[in-house]
Amino acid sequence: MSSPSPSYSAAIDATDLLYAWPGKSPVIDIAHFSVARGERVFLRGPSGSGKSTLLGLLGGVLNPARGRVCLLGTDITALSAGERDRFRGEHLGFIFQMFNLIPYLSVLENVLLPAQFSPARASRIPGGDLAAEGRRLLAALGLGSTDFLDRPVTELSIGQQQRVAAARALLGRPGIIVADEPTSSLDYDSREDFLRLLMNECKTQESALLFVSHDTSLGPLFDRNLSLREINRA
Repeated sequence: MSSPSPSYSAAIDATDLLYAWPGKSPVIDIAHFSVARGERVFLRGPSGSGKSTLLGLLGGVLNPARGRVCLLGTDITALSAGERDRFRGEHLGFIFQMFNLIPYLSVLENVLLPAQFSPARASRIPGGDLAAEGRRLLAALGLGSTDFLDRPVTELSIGQQQRVAAARALLGRPGIIVADEPTSSLDYDSREDFLRLLMNECKTQESALLFVSHDTSLGPLFDRNLSLREINRA
């Protein structure tokens, strides 16, 4: 499997991208879409507009009918399914709408989970101290109290679980963070507070952030604010 190019300028670069579900008209038909390294991009669109399908293509979970997706200088459409899985685990961090935390693990155990499946993620942790990096990320995202670390995540509020999910995605300094509607359960003040903390940490790590939501009020907080309709010909 090829490794990311050390000289890449684009974190995400998708060209001539086409995807249709079986028996359906194309839902994604994009001439070109890119996110620069370290850029924070807000991608908006109503429910059912194809946002999650696009994320599946960009993450290598779905294969396009046509086109190419390059992540960090690597053409993932040229990789095998296993190679795409490995690349995704090493270089992408995902924050899901439902968070997808493991209920029987503690807060810190959830944050450290990516390092168990990706030696590359673990190797990028400063000093190799996984627990220290997990605590640092939680503190950076507003969960600095040690009282949280050993609690089951099911004992936390929705907002606290959201921050745990973000810390997990950021562990190991992935080049790309993808967030799919992670703030839909929060009020505006909580959403804005979380976003500022998340974007500060992405800036510290030089991670690109692609944040997908139908909530247009969040767009002005980002470097670039796009509508899926603006880039999608489908």
